[in-house]
Amino acid sequence: MITREFGITDACPVVTEPFRQWVIEDHFPQGRPPWELAGALMTSDVAPYEKIKIRLLNAGHQALCYTGMLLGYESVHEAIADPRIASHVRRQMDDEVTPLLPEVPGIDLTEYKMTLFGRFANSAIGDRLSRIAADASTRIAQHVLPSATEQATRGGPMRALALTIAAWFRWIATQSELDDPLSAKLLAAARRGGPDPAPLLAIEEVFERSLAAHPAFRAHVSEALRSLYDGGPAATLAAYQQQ
Repeated sequence: MITREFGITDACPVVTEPFRQWVIEDHFPQGRPPWELAGALMTSDVAPYEKIKIRLLNAGHQALCYTGMLLGYESVHEAIADPRIASHVRRQMDDEVTPLLPEVPGIDLTEYKMTLFGRFANSAIGDRLSRIAADASTRIAQHVLPSATEQATRGGPMRALALTIAAWFRWIATQSELDDPLSAKLLAAARRGGPDPAPLLAIEEVFERSLAAHPAFRAHVSEALRSLYDGGPAATLAAYQQQ
């Protein structure tokens, strides 16, 4: 393709997606190059930008990953093409995560989320769900649970976040081994609990006690996990679309 489109012979081309974002905390005592001329966004505090990326992009990956694999998909673009999964990801982003995010210069959250869906749908990337599922205990704890904790504290909505957790639990139960530092613990808890999330929620390396014991969060995860066991992922996602 490189040769055909550009007339260049390259034995090892590096192909990227069109999207790029470079946010840099502007703290350079000895000076710096003018990176903003190349499109970098310079800021006095990178933390709000990091929060947006983690809570939307990374948590969005988790939302589509386990529902996708439970439905037999292998790649991100395949999963997000399923309207039931797309609806779940959108609800998590719009209703449960976006209200927790700060307004920061240079970021339009509506546009950013549209960009994410475009990136997820890009078949040329070929991103595999198995990659996103690796080290899931860490990814879930860092990317999904902080939003659930904030919503629990403020009494806000978290059914989509809970469904993402429940889908992870259900997927664990289908596996014989996991690419995860807590593999043995997760598999044993999933086998022990089945449709009861209590053993998995008791793993303190993932779940803080206050969140695991929160009545609404626990009830939402239990409801979603029971539905995934009893009705399967397709019926569960369809039911959640109607609510």
